[in-house]
This record gives sequence, structure tokens and C-alpha cells, in this order.
Amino acid sequence: MKWNLRLAAAHREIWKASELQRLLAEHGLVISAGKMSGLWSSTPASIKLSDLEVICVALGCEVTELMTPEPENVTRATQDEAPAARASGQAGPTPTVVPRSRGGRSLPPR
Repeated sequence: MKWNLRLAAAHREIWKASELQRLLAEHGLVISAGKMSGLWSSTPASIKLSDLEVICVALGCEVTELMTPEPENVTRATQDEAPAARASGQAGPTPTVVPRSRGGRSLPPR
């Protein structure tokens, strides 16, 4: 995803992170200067949906204006990676459960 917060803010004549930080605080989202700097200058690794909603309300925009999909950056698993994905439970049929020997321990009473 491409993060377009600065562009969306610029369309609304907001040119500084501190201006947006004050606007978000007016809408109930208090963000530290460090977190605001991260949102302003780079793509966040994660963002709470509730925070995203406040940003959209404060800027009067839609989520699609803040984030643009970049499908060309999505890679497909190669043939070598496919077995590892299945082993981790990401794809493929469910394995059959086979009981194992209890290793000499006694069975519980019946």
C-alpha cells in the first residue's frame, strides 16, 4: 500500500505535521510528536482502524485517498516456498491426525 497522508493533508492546505497533529487532537486522537512524525514522513507498518477513521474524519477524506493499493509489490510463492507454506498451515489440505505411542507411560484409568 502506498501511504498518501501528506498529499491528502496538502489538498486541505495542511503543510506541517504539527498542524495535522492539532487537528487530530481536536477530533479526539492525541498522537505523540514521534508517532506523528512517523505517520507524516513514512508508510506506517500498522495503523489502528480507529485511528485511520479519525484521520479520515479530520481531513474529510476517504480511506482510498490515504492508502493506494500497489498490487505489483505483491509476490507469489515460488514452487520451493509452497511446501513451507503448507507446513505452517497456510495452504493445502488438513493433515490426518495419527495417534502416537505414549512412550511407555501408563494409560489413564477407565
